[in-house]
Amino acid sequence: MAFGVIIIGDEILSGRRVDKHLPKVIELLSARGLALAWAEYVGDDPERIKATLTRTFASGDIVFSTGGIGATPDDHTRQCAAQALGVPLELHPEAAELIRSRIREMQAASHPGSASEPIDFDAPENLHRLNMGVFPRGAAIIPNGYNKIPGFSVGDHHFVPGFPVMAWPMIEWVLDTKYAHLHHAVAHAERSLYVFELMESTLTPLMEKIEADFPGVRVFSLPSVGDAERGGVFVRRHIDLGVKGEPEAVAAAFVKLREGVHLLGGDIVEPEER
Repeated sequence: MAFGVIIIGDEILSGRRVDKHLPKVIELLSARGLALAWAEYVGDDPERIKATLTRTFASGDIVFSTGGIGATPDDHTRQCAAQALGVPLELHPEAAELIRSRIREMQAASHPGSASEPIDFDAPENLHRLNMGVFPRGAAIIPNGYNKIPGFSVGDHHFVPGFPVMAWPMIEWVLDTKYAHLHHAVAHAERSLYVFELMESTLTPLMEKIEADFPGVRVFSLPSVGDAERGGVFVRRHIDLGVKGEPEAVAAAFVKLREGVHLLGGDIVEPEER
């Protein structure tokens, strides 16, 4: 199953906030032997969010969506998810109880000694808070250890807040609770070397041959124009050339890749020399 992430918010696209979710999701997946297949950024446009979710719900992928699940006018994710699924929104009973518990804690913190006083859960501000527990029908909650306001899951789509302090532990919880059986299920290896004095066009036939000779192994080429810094020193123009895939096949393919670069006259710096 492929993993994807949707990062929602005008503030990301306008530059008011710098996205931190993408590298963190990659890190969380990698720690469990998993990999991200795709990522999308979407602004706070309901039609665009709905269209994106309609497509990804149909994909069968495991998807994390960050942002837009609050209860302010610029939060549209919950509504768009329901529309994409063709189901109504409704207050989730467990989410409602968690939010009420949070309201009690907030009152106790702001008014010490008021624990025994009744709380008007129908007050406008509390009804507004309860709106954050309104999810598409059939959703399951994702616990939020930071402030108890849960996210929600529908099938293999998982919706969390935009705040990293909340979102990242919630994503970890989903990965470890729902997808533990996928952790390190597929062995994966990656090896590369720096190639100097050769152009990508010269290396392309070698790359094509490696992929043809080693099915399942993918070759990658990451050129640098001399702006890559290592140890405080900028590395001269080079290509980070490598192979990735099943470990045994990668080991054999890497030997052939290195031999091929030598035959082409390339200057090589091995990983242990970097």
